[in-house]
Amino acid sequence: MSPAHTSETIENEKPALPAPAPQLALPEPAKGGGLKKFLIALILLAAIGGAWWKIQQNNAETKLAANKEDRAKGGAAIPVTAAAVQVKTMPIYLTALGTVTAYNSVTVKTRVDGQLLTVAVREGQAVRKGQLLAQIDPAPYAAAVAQAEGQLAKDQASADYANVESKRYQDLYAAGVVSKDSAQTQASSAGQISGAIMADKAAIQAAKVNLAYTHITSPIDGVVGLRQVDPGNIVHASDTTGLLIVNQLHPISVIFTLPEDQLPEVQKAMGQRKLVAKAFDRSQTTHLADGTVLTLDNSIDTTTGTDKVKAVFDNTENTLFPNQFVNIQLILQNRPNSIVIPAAALSTGTQGNFVYVVKEGTPPADPDKPKKTKAVDAAPAADGAEAPPAAKGPSYYVEVRPVVVDLTEGTNVILKSGLEAGEQVVTDGQEKLKNHSKVSPKVSKKSEAGPKEAQANPDAPSSPDAAAGHKGHKKGQ
Repeated sequence: MSPAHTSETIENEKPALPAPAPQLALPEPAKGGGLKKFLIALILLAAIGGAWWKIQQNNAETKLAANKEDRAKGGAAIPVTAAAVQVKTMPIYLTALGTVTAYNSVTVKTRVDGQLLTVAVREGQAVRKGQLLAQIDPAPYAAAVAQAEGQLAKDQASADYANVESKRYQDLYAAGVVSKDSAQTQASSAGQISGAIMADKAAIQAAKVNLAYTHITSPIDGVVGLRQVDPGNIVHASDTTGLLIVNQLHPISVIFTLPEDQLPEVQKAMGQRKLVAKAFDRSQTTHLADGTVLTLDNSIDTTTGTDKVKAVFDNTENTLFPNQFVNIQLILQNRPNSIVIPAAALSTGTQGNFVYVVKEGTPPADPDKPKKTKAVDAAPAADGAEAPPAAKGPSYYVEVRPVVVDLTEGTNVILKSGLEAGEQVVTDGQEKLKNHSKVSPKVSKKSEAGPKEAQANPDAPSSPDAAAGHKGHKKGQ
């Protein structure tokens, strides 16, 4: 066998290797298909965004146009609070801070030394003048009375004997039995004993007075305060603290001060009638009592430039207490038929004082030529509720009205001219207003109908009453 044959045989005898797995062919992507879809999606998003932006721009332009149209027509109605002008009698008064003082006040003390046996009244009890308040042990003073009476009896007996002897010596002197000096000496002894009798009678009176002082009585009508000393204690006439204090509360007085520049006005009013003083609490909201001015002090305090004024109150309701601080309104006069508005309605500008008057209707097109419309005689809304929209009810606007102020009294202003009863004025919300602004008024809950307006419309609102307290009255320009 040839070598070549041998080589082929060997090669044929080698095991056959497995054939490689065939590769799967992927489909060939279409040319430009994915990019086209991406571009289409991008275009759609851009179109949607552009449409959204256009819609928003149109909405903004619509709102702007609507706002311009509203401004052209006077704007949306501004919510305000209104109150009616009143015509009524207004008190013209001065105010001051006063202190309540007892009309009479007595610190009850003992006039004699001794043990306090009883206190005959309760704390806070009303007592009458002369009523028993307390009892000091009377035994020592009763004994002193008896002792003085015994001394008087002794000296009376001595005086009787001395008088008899003096008479006898006078007779003996006349008969020439005794000397003149002896007779005069006996007469002098009788006179000394007579003097001792007079002293004894005075001592008895003093002892009886001290005995009477053991019964402590009220010197005035009043009310007993808190007890200062309890029964059983030894009290002395020299004690600085008393047993108790009795204050007269009916009537009661209030002391207050006024500046010296107001005194001529007060004195003039006092010369015409009794001046009424009204007492209010610290907050000036609760009326406590009415009284009358009693007098002015006779001198002015140079350090403060004020003078003290004393007013007297009946205090039948027991609303005033000593040392209580009260606000006093001193009524100088009552001014009838006053045109009154709340002070909150008054505004001040370069041209002076003015108010915003609520009118019913549509604002005039030309502010220089306003059309005539009637004033609001009744409340445009009840119980503080806003008026309905113009499309569903009446519309309102404001008109600037100059006014002339006469006096400012507390939270009210008295006008000389510019308004009439029943007209409505804005009391809150003026900072947003101008002439002919549209408003949606609501009624002040503190307002009341004025005299004329109440007759025309009982349900119509008005301005509030005068509140308590202000520092004097002010004259307007």
